[in-house]
This record gives sequence, structure tokens and C-alpha cells, in this order.
Amino acid sequence: MGSAISGPADEAEGFSVSPSRTCLGDLPESCITSILKFLDPQDICRFACLNRAYRDASSADIVWESKLPPNYHFLVERVLGEDPRCMGKKEIFSRLCRPNCFDGGTKEALLDKTTGSICVAVSSKALKITGIDDRRYWNRIPSEESSRFSTVAYLQQMWWVEVVGDFEFQLSPGTYSLHFRLQLGKTVKRFHRRTCDLNQVHGWDIKPVRFQLSTSNGQCIVSECYLGRPGDWVQYHVGDFVVEKQDTPIGIKFSMVQIDCTHTKGGLSVDCVLICPCNPQHA
Repeated sequence: MGSAISGPADEAEGFSVSPSRTCLGDLPESCITSILKFLDPQDICRFACLNRAYRDASSADIVWESKLPPNYHFLVERVLGEDPRCMGKKEIFSRLCRPNCFDGGTKEALLDKTTGSICVAVSSKALKITGIDDRRYWNRIPSEESSRFSTVAYLQQMWWVEVVGDFEFQLSPGTYSLHFRLQLGKTVKRFHRRTCDLNQVHGWDIKPVRFQLSTSNGQCIVSECYLGRPGDWVQYHVGDFVVEKQDTPIGIKFSMVQIDCTHTKGGLSVDCVLICPCNPQHA
């Protein structure tokens, strides 16, 4: 009955394998791909280093399609700007797992290698900010080390603070969280060191900021929060929403306002809005 089976470790350590014995490298490619598609991307890449058979099998579309979200056709067209029919599934996975800017560089999408979920960031340049064109109130300042978009919107001083955005995108079914990424203070470089200028920070401890989120499928969330932790970038959680339909884009509207005109507010940096899946593993 049966010949002994030797594994890749035997070959790697230099043991001679007689022609009459069977090793894992002798498995048909279809069998290897059936095994690999159940592994994590990191493990697939490790097996690809064993020998030529595993390397060829690890590039098969059937292996990598199982790691892609159901809406990957939409992501390739919208985010990468290419035709998914002209790309291999491994290439699609590899490119989506890198930060990709789209919509004129005002948004960024990134696929999580482990979960296969997509995260989207909306730049401050894509937001409607009251008074953004008046340099007495707002400025756009470079921030290559602090922002993925290289610039942030900085409020010097204003009575009426209103930041509004809307976004339509096709997300895979699941629950998603929306956050505003904000900082009290302005990041500057002094003597080749990065520090935070807090001189203009004021007014945020008097009344809370009002955050709001609504979706095209009828979900609406309102929350309030005092801004704090001067000098630190903070992701302020606005709320969670649920995506139920896989092939239908969902419209998302969001805002942050502080319109109590009894006092001025200032020293606020606005980087972006983050939309990410709720994942207990990363909570």
C-alpha cells in the first residue's frame, strides 16, 4: 500500500527522493490551487517560494479571486481606472493593497490584506468648508508627514465652523464606521524637528462639536463631542452605518459643525474623513 510521501522540507534540506516516491511537488496544479485558495495571502506567498509547481499555482486567478471583495470589478474601474478583464487577479489584489488615490487625488482607497475589506479616505480638499477661500480664516498648509494627502485645512479663527462632505461608493455588505481625523494645533518644523504650534487653539472647550452622518438608504446618526488632546491627531467617531446591497452604490453625507456665535474657535487642523469596516479583530 502506498508509497511514502515526502514534503517540501525534505527537498529543501537536500534529501534525495527516489523516483518511486511521491512528494508534494508532484501534485497536479489544480490540486495545489485548491489548497492555496484557503490560505492567507502571506502563507500563499511563502508556499510560492518552495518550488516551481507551487510558484505557478500561486499565481492562478482562482487563488486570488477568493481574496478579493465581491465588488472588485467596481474597485478596479473606479479606483485604478482600468478594465478588470485585462488584469490578473493576483495583480488586482496586489495593486488594491497599496494606497491608491482617485478622483483627482482627493480620495484614497486601500484593501486590507487580511480581511479583504476596503477603507476609503476623503481629503479635506473634497470637503465643503465654510470660508475656506478667505485667508483670514482658513489656510491649506503642507503636511507631508502627518497627512496621506500632503496638505491639511487649517482654521486660524472663525465664529461659524462648518465642514460638510458627501460621497457615493460601492461598498461590500457589512457595517462601516465613519471618522473625522482632526488635530488641535498646527504641525510645524523647527530646527529640523516636527512640533505642534498651539498658539491659536481656543474655543473648543466651551461648546461641543456636532457630527452628523446620513446615508441614501435612510440611516441617520447625530453625535456631539468636545475636541481635545491638543497636539495629537484624533479620529473622532461619528457613527456606524450598514451596507446591505452588494451591487448598489450607497450615498453618504457627513458633517461637523460648531456654529455657536457667542465665541470664536481657532487652531483646528482638518485632514480627512475615514470610512472603514467595523472589524472586531482591529477594535
